[in-house]
Amino acid sequence: MELRQLRYFVRVVELGSMSRAAVELGLVQSALSQQIGRLEGELATRLLQRSSKGVLPTEAGLAFFRQAQLALRHADEAARAAKQSRLSGSVSVGLAPSTASMLGLPLILAVRERYPDVRLHVVESLSGHLAAMLNARQLDLAVLFDTDPGRRWSVTPLLEEKLFLIGARGATPKKLPARVKLSQLKDYPLIMPSGPHGLRSTMDTALSGSRMPPLAPVEIDSLALLMDAVRAGLGFTIQPGAALARFPDADGLFQMAEIAGTRLHRLNSLCSLSDDELSPAALGVRVALADCARSLVREGRWTGARLPSGSVIPP
Repeated sequence: MELRQLRYFVRVVELGSMSRAAVELGLVQSALSQQIGRLEGELATRLLQRSSKGVLPTEAGLAFFRQAQLALRHADEAARAAKQSRLSGSVSVGLAPSTASMLGLPLILAVRERYPDVRLHVVESLSGHLAAMLNARQLDLAVLFDTDPGRRWSVTPLLEEKLFLIGARGATPKKLPARVKLSQLKDYPLIMPSGPHGLRSTMDTALSGSRMPPLAPVEIDSLALLMDAVRAGLGFTIQPGAALARFPDADGLFQMAEIAGTRLHRLNSLCSLSDDELSPAALGVRVALADCARSLVREGRWTGARLPSGSVIPP
């Protein structure tokens, strides 16, 4: 039994006419008759008496009519209560610059559509700073790359990104091949974030596992300035494809090489305060963020990203 069938039946009884009810409900009369017939079939009793003058409820139909009116009134009251109790409040979300370039605007639009009464505060900073802010309860949620199991966070794998060697196109004499080996990175002057941040930690871990010497790059803790330096031909960087998202002509400005012979990737994890510390609004925004990320990956709009197998986003 569907709520719309109750509405149809009640309106037919109120108007005493199948044809008039069909016009008011925006249905063809045969469709309305079919719905009433299904309702009678489900209840195994006749609800309406049809005659040349219209329709009247049977004794069973009159009893059903009164209860259907009550059920519809309760449904309308429930809908009003839900609208009056829409999620509200402020939710703070931390995104690293490359993540924000892909996820920031879709997240803002999704929250505005789903939760119009929620005030979203987006903080863009390097992941090391975001981790400190989340630990200090200055953020509700953050997408991080280096998670400490000792912290009382809720941590869920969100997506994995390939890392690429990226250089300027035409600004340096060195043309990148389609793929480079991890061992060849020493041949490129690198520009990287400093040690406390997720991308550098990922690279240092990969190099230590391959018994290669640690990186000795120029260090810039600003993605915008770092990419400006690369664009000016001052060196190369190791970044995910999302680092180029804010350049509409990225293909003409930069060249990219996949790092071959290794499963070098960056895991993006959706981190939050523990569930019992999160407001209902923050829980809703967490779901919206995960949905946005999944959509971007599945639609092929997040270069080099894939969903981790078996990942489940908490509600």
